[in-house]
Amino acid sequence: MKKLHFIPRFQKALTPDPETANFVRQVPQAHYSFVRPSVPSQPYLIHAVPEVVAFLGLERDDVNTSDFLHYFSGKEIYRDTQPFAMNYAGHQFGNWAGQLGDGRAIVLGEVEHKNQIWTLQLKGAGQTPYSRRGDGLAVLRSSIREYLCAEAMHHLGIPTSRSLSLIGTGDEVLRDMLYDGNADYEKGAVVCRVAPTFIRFGSFEVHAARQEFEQLQQLADFVIKEYHPEITLEGPEKYTAFFKTVCEQTLQLMVEWQRVGFVHGVMNTDNMSIHGITIDYGPYGWLEDFNLNWTPNTTDSQHHRYAYGNQPDVALWNLIQLANALYPLIGAVEPLEAVLNAYGRLFDAAFLRMNRNKLGLELEQDSDEALVHEVMTVLERIETDYTIFFRLLSHLKKNDSPEAALTKVKDALYSPSQCTGAVETAWLEMLQHYLQRLSIESQSDAERAEAMNRVNPKYVLRNYMTQLAIEAANQDDFSLVQELHELLKHPYDEQPEQDKWFAKRPDWARTKVGCSMLSCSS
Repeated sequence: MKKLHFIPRFQKALTPDPETANFVRQVPQAHYSFVRPSVPSQPYLIHAVPEVVAFLGLERDDVNTSDFLHYFSGKEIYRDTQPFAMNYAGHQFGNWAGQLGDGRAIVLGEVEHKNQIWTLQLKGAGQTPYSRRGDGLAVLRSSIREYLCAEAMHHLGIPTSRSLSLIGTGDEVLRDMLYDGNADYEKGAVVCRVAPTFIRFGSFEVHAARQEFEQLQQLADFVIKEYHPEITLEGPEKYTAFFKTVCEQTLQLMVEWQRVGFVHGVMNTDNMSIHGITIDYGPYGWLEDFNLNWTPNTTDSQHHRYAYGNQPDVALWNLIQLANALYPLIGAVEPLEAVLNAYGRLFDAAFLRMNRNKLGLELEQDSDEALVHEVMTVLERIETDYTIFFRLLSHLKKNDSPEAALTKVKDALYSPSQCTGAVETAWLEMLQHYLQRLSIESQSDAERAEAMNRVNPKYVLRNYMTQLAIEAANQDDFSLVQELHELLKHPYDEQPEQDKWFAKRPDWARTKVGCSMLSCSS
């Protein structure tokens, strides 16, 4: 295998845990703990992403070597490197959880190639000091979900961690998938995921909560120096500028999630990246029926804290917790409040721009906000597939009647025969308003359709699709993993040969475990 250029930048700049034994414990005054991955018994390669292989400086054929298999399964440690697990805390479902840390993730190190630096992290590689009551391992089921979703999000144009490799371990892992007392053994796997860093809001919270101000400042200075060289201010203004940047990037991430109907499912502060990228894919899902109150997470089924419609507000709540953590470095509330107070106004403006794009509107009209609200209200009147509706909406012509327009989008309805009476009237009124709005646009129908299809994907990673790949993989058939990976590399393209995936959720998947609701079990 071609040589990787590892640089110990994170380890050199930040404070290590002086205890090197690997046992579960509290880790004060340290940013990370050195730890070696568990050794899998019989690792085997399931899939690797050629694009990610290349930007790390490896060759395509390297993935077929024993070195690649051993290094990225945790069986061997790359020479002259010291893997580690990161220390962080967090608020989980709105409650302070204290120290959390990388309980089933181990950073192999940072790789530099062509003036870019990437952090390589194994998920499911064994116990760390932060594993709490867990074993640090991951199952094939959750590993396939994370592996495919990170790549699907990237090709949708949404900031995210990436996937390098998916490797089976040859070992079985005991899991209670629904936390209902029915534990069973599942196949184990390891995903190597890649990002600029995996530093999160909780990385700052742990030190602020413990009043470890030296470590807090070390971490902030490291992040600003290495990732935000454009910030040249000093003192409190430097940290305020950093916070403002994180807020802006997080806000834009929320807009992108809402654009494609993605629901993260576990927006705890320890799952929020300070780079504004999507990380930690657990019980995620894409909207099928447009429902602002939908969450894919069984743990959240009572309160719906992390439901689709709540994500932007939860992001703001999480940013407030980050502001509290950074306050000791700033020493004043006003600068932080000024940044936070701008969030709502900036989000509303960005959200409206995004929806104009989804609707194919180039001009800006005062009535557009009301139109967007009307569209969303009508979509909730009857079970409507979010992805399919917006894709079909591009088929409308300016001179269509509302009735003709309804016919063109009706395939997005799960029960078209129920679109009668007051529901049908509401749909026809909405479409009439939309067509009237299109009539003042200068672009042609074809130009508008092309623009809409650049922001409204045809294909997303629906949970039932992943579940089919998981079920096949459990029978050692990984062809669907490969097929879905290829499909999702071009989510905005027509791909007529793949039209079977441009379909509403099948009835059998409505309540099936793994398709409708998921737990955090991994």
